[in-house]
Amino acid sequence: MTALRVIRNLKGGVVPHHGGRRLAGFTIVELLVVIAVIAILATLVLPALHRAKARGRGTQCMNNLRQFGLALQMYTDDYDDFLPYNMGLDGTKKTVGNQTYLNWVNNVMSWELDSDNTNTALLTIGGLGPYFSGETSVFRCPEDKALSAIQRGAGWSFRVRSISMNAMLGNAGEFLADGVNTNNPTYKQFFKMSEIPDPSRIFAFVEEHPDSIKDGYFINRFHYYEWIDLPASYHNGGGYFTFADGHSEIRYWRQSSTMPPPLPDAAKLPKDVVEGDRRDFYWVLSRTSIETEVETVASSYP
Repeated sequence: MTALRVIRNLKGGVVPHHGGRRLAGFTIVELLVVIAVIAILATLVLPALHRAKARGRGTQCMNNLRQFGLALQMYTDDYDDFLPYNMGLDGTKKTVGNQTYLNWVNNVMSWELDSDNTNTALLTIGGLGPYFSGETSVFRCPEDKALSAIQRGAGWSFRVRSISMNAMLGNAGEFLADGVNTNNPTYKQFFKMSEIPDPSRIFAFVEEHPDSIKDGYFINRFHYYEWIDLPASYHNGGGYFTFADGHSEIRYWRQSSTMPPPLPDAAKLPKDVVEGDRRDFYWVLSRTSIETEVETVASSYP
């Protein structure tokens, strides 16, 4: 048997040999180089993976909004072109209390431990609920995990709704006076789909910031430079909208004040819109309604 011979390498180290053959192995320097390369690759690849996952969740959210566009079309087909009821907090709670479930969606959100925050059954009954075949995940953006401290302490993972409806569409209940929305009395309240002159320009549903989402009634007032309800910015500073014609699109916001973090009391609403740069506010309002003489049609609502 050939004896083990040890020879020195050029760096002054020793390398064991078997029969004149160099044994395979890594030096400490080589291992450190490999680890450094892996670390560099990780810094390059992990952000890309994160962005890819975020794009995937954004696509899912856009598809959810498209489902609302389809549901709205089916609803108006079933109800002689009338848009669904779209009431505020008091009107929604009243119809839920008497178990009529008239509103397009029948829960009211909060930062407390109210059951409406987690009760998916309220999403499936009345209004648009039946048009989703019992599927409730469409009501929530997968990026929306906003919770208050007491909700996290109770073991909650998320609240069940991230989407609201344009307040100028449908029967607004307590906010109506002779067919006029008292929040925007010189602007058109659309009761029927056919009343919308350009459905591709008027949004129907919006991802709403978790600090203002409470009811499903997304309202801001023309001629008042303040946010009452704020759109969400879950997707790299943008939020999805579905329009009355059924198409969905994302709006990337321009102002930092439009993008407060999705946390309790972060939005500080209502709040003034920054003077000199009201592009975000105008973008939303210009797609909310049109200025017009309003006819009294609420009395004929189904």
